[in-house]
Amino acid sequence: MVKNYPTVSEEYLKAVEKAKKKLRGLIAEKNCAPIMLRLAWHSAGTFDQCSRTGGPFGTMRFDAELAHGANSGLDIALRLLAPIREQFPTISYADFYQLAGVVAVEVTGGPEVPFHPGRPDKAEPPVEGRLPDATKGSDHLRDVFVKQMGLTDQDIVALSGGHTLGRCHKERSGFEGPWTENPLIFDNSYFKELLSGEKEGLLQLPSDKALLADPSFRPIVEKYAADEDAFFAEYAEAHLKLSEFAEAC
Repeated sequence: MVKNYPTVSEEYLKAVEKAKKKLRGLIAEKNCAPIMLRLAWHSAGTFDQCSRTGGPFGTMRFDAELAHGANSGLDIALRLLAPIREQFPTISYADFYQLAGVVAVEVTGGPEVPFHPGRPDKAEPPVEGRLPDATKGSDHLRDVFVKQMGLTDQDIVALSGGHTLGRCHKERSGFEGPWTENPLIFDNSYFKELLSGEKEGLLQLPSDKALLADPSFRPIVEKYAADEDAFFAEYAEAHLKLSEFAEAC
């Protein structure tokens, strides 16, 4: 099915391209790709396909959503973005947050994720409790990603590979440490580390381990560990879906 994307002006497109360049500089200078990707994901991952509420519509700008437990620390991302955001007031917050996530993947060596502007800003934050819980297993992952968001098993595993970037902070999530040896490089090392077993200094969450225990998830983990090109292609597809919930039809 061909998607029909919102139409934006030439001036808007130019602003997006300029903002993208500024974001590349910021993310490279501050080494803040992980938190920018987390901002984009958490902004989008509240989408509920039944009620058609939540999703990537800029509501993370509200204190009420920032205060959700799963969003602890994302105020740092908004503070880092503020000087660039002020330069491009015509770009919606919704587009701006998703653009930051796309650039974060690109700057760290990951795949190019297509970006289609035109998301409107919504005025009502979603209810708390829609994001995945890292302490739970495969049934919970499917409840959130498949039943709530409308994604697939392949999308779940591909998006989990985004944990190749960044680390957990105990004061935010209760967990501590990175998933990979180089948490500022986007590659398939998350899957290689997952298959090689637990190592001192590296993190494996219960939701990560669930990917190995589940008979549907594990073959996808093994495929991505062996074939980075396959991971990149399917990650880009999953990230695109996540960033465009309810935007195009």
